[in-house]
Amino acid sequence: MLQAEGLYLRRGKQDVLRGIDLQLAPGQIVGVLGPNGAGKSSLLGALSGELVPAQGRVTLQGRLLSDWAGPERAQRLAVLPQVASLGFAFQVQDVVGMGRMPHATGRQRDAQIVEAALQAADATHLAQRSYLALSGGERQRVHLARVMAQLWPGEEGVTLLLDEPTSMLDPLHQHTTLEAVRRFADRGAGVLLILHDLNLAARYCDRILLLEQGRSYALDSPASVLTPKALKAVFGIDVIVQAHPERGHPLVIAR
Repeated sequence: MLQAEGLYLRRGKQDVLRGIDLQLAPGQIVGVLGPNGAGKSSLLGALSGELVPAQGRVTLQGRLLSDWAGPERAQRLAVLPQVASLGFAFQVQDVVGMGRMPHATGRQRDAQIVEAALQAADATHLAQRSYLALSGGERQRVHLARVMAQLWPGEEGVTLLLDEPTSMLDPLHQHTTLEAVRRFADRGAGVLLILHDLNLAARYCDRILLLEQGRSYALDSPASVLTPKALKAVFGIDVIVQAHPERGHPLVIAR
């Protein structure tokens, strides 16, 4: 389990995170929502160890994140940043195979995992394509397959951090991507998912952290967090919130 306690993060003289407490429990997806500049990507940076908090601590399975050796940590924690790119004409299957570098499971097993991860990300048909020949959305799905391969099959004890994994995707692949993430979590992984789409968060997340100027405005179930009052306070938008007619999760409609 990945956990943040009393997390403060500063950039220059400004606090961009203020007193964040968060647990990523096995089998759960925590969505992070907030306006631009609320601290979403900064939170992911602190949780991944890329950014060092000014106060508070981040632990992975009860140990300080900074105490884990690189390869050992990479077997348990994978990160998909908002922008992931490569400048070399690798085949897609080789890009996804990079996710297996922290492991010593052998070529045959790694090949099986790469194939499974590509299938999960709906990218099997891209396996032998050059990475540089792909569209932005296709590259995004390939990098999702890479981080899933890193933690495959997503059992309890691993954590996946995803920064806007649907930003370049069409509506169909937004849902196929988040369905793949949902299945990953259902096998035991803890997942943190930064999104901008309120309705995607309502559908796929177990809990939602609503950030406002680096602070936690709310952390609870989608039904408890996605209320007209909260969304007006944080985003400044007037909305109607209804239950989805088939699934029952909140459906947010702008007035």
